[in-house]
Amino acid sequence: MSDTGQLDEAFSEEHALRAGVLGLFDSVIMGVAGVAPGYSIAASTAALFGAVLLGGAAALLYCGIAMFGIVSAFSYLGRVEPKAGASYSWVRRALHPALGYLSGWALIVSALIFMVAATLPAGANVIGLFSQHLANHNTGLVTLVGCVFFLSMVAAVAAGVTITVSLQIVMSSVELLLLILFAVLAIFHGHHVHTFTWSWFAPSVFKGTHGFFAGALIAAFYYWGWDVTANLNEETKGAKKTPGMGGIIGIIGVFVLFEVFTIATNMVLTTGQIQAHSADVLSVLGQEVWHGTGGKFIVLAVVLSTVATLETTLIQVTRTLFAMGRDQTLPKRLGTVHPRLKTPIVATVAVMVFSLVLFVGSQFIGSVGSILTDAIDAIGLQICIYYSLAGFAVVVLYRQQLTKSVTNFIFMGLWPLFGAIFMAVMFFKTIPGLNGVTLFVGLGAMALGLIPMAYYWKKGNPYFDMPTKEDRLAVLEEFEMNL
Repeated sequence: MSDTGQLDEAFSEEHALRAGVLGLFDSVIMGVAGVAPGYSIAASTAALFGAVLLGGAAALLYCGIAMFGIVSAFSYLGRVEPKAGASYSWVRRALHPALGYLSGWALIVSALIFMVAATLPAGANVIGLFSQHLANHNTGLVTLVGCVFFLSMVAAVAAGVTITVSLQIVMSSVELLLLILFAVLAIFHGHHVHTFTWSWFAPSVFKGTHGFFAGALIAAFYYWGWDVTANLNEETKGAKKTPGMGGIIGIIGVFVLFEVFTIATNMVLTTGQIQAHSADVLSVLGQEVWHGTGGKFIVLAVVLSTVATLETTLIQVTRTLFAMGRDQTLPKRLGTVHPRLKTPIVATVAVMVFSLVLFVGSQFIGSVGSILTDAIDAIGLQICIYYSLAGFAVVVLYRQQLTKSVTNFIFMGLWPLFGAIFMAVMFFKTIPGLNGVTLFVGLGAMALGLIPMAYYWKKGNPYFDMPTKEDRLAVLEEFEMNL
């Protein structure tokens, strides 16, 4: 029996998610929620400004162009192999099992780091709606509220993907309406500290290649999360096309929103305001364009966005752990589902316990707390790894189809290849400028993945067998049927 056949034996009733319950609209909503525009803008604006000053719009533009290539790669790769592991499965077939495993591991560690880093702002933002003093000084209360929100999202994810999506539709719709409202207010605000200029998009706005890639690494964090649609492909109608389309539509929407808000921030806020309020830039922007109680509504958008992205990140990491458990490249129990809800319940509980321990501990252990301050750059490195591998994978796997049409050449070859090279170059260019803590979190967490990989490889797991020529030909034939 081929390695693919042995792996597919795992798709038993005990290891099958609920199929065909999500549609295109659901997929788009999940893609937008995964990116979490409100949270990304609030958490990363100051860091982006610190890296490139008024060049944030340019950094988001150029990184966005590369990111669209990766989105296209995911769309085409999913057409023949709709599995919850996404790049973990695709990269194995196209490049090498070890690279596939590390691709899945990169998603796991980036998601875990993010959930720990995002839970504290969730608690602080909620408390800040009522008392900014408590939000800034009562660590215990902030930790408690953050844990409550995190556990609520765990319960929603465990209850089933249809409940998860229903919550996302409500939260993301309100979030987007509020963000659009404040974007309009900011652009047409009567007092601007900087006048808009197209030079904000010019390459000359960066101070050399170091500044360019430093900004691009942060921009990659902005966009990260749209690929949750790929991790939900086993649960989506039209699993071979709908998740890819959902990711494309979602990333286009948030790209526009990011550009508008970055321009608005440049126009409305001073350098001093951004630097002095790095943790709550959007609340300052809200008060500038709508002073008083009305300006606090933008904080509500951040709260909803943070909660929503905690939920989608949970989905990504639990589905990837589920896929790896099902393939027995991690403990087999991770690959089991709840008999009635059809959710990866063991993986969900494992993530919940690990995240809570790390999150609570980070509030009282200084060294862990300092690690989390560098989470954006650390996650950026891990994003570069599995996004670039997916970009290279689609080019290698479908290389014989690239010259059959202009569309294939651009969207299956040229653009994904550009995105993959961009991510790879950014990875190596930014490493010399990062501090030791960031490198320890970003690369040290990746190095830990070598331990389980070596263990399960040595056990002779079929995942680590190179795909046969027959398997590859079968993939290409199925791909042509799904164009």
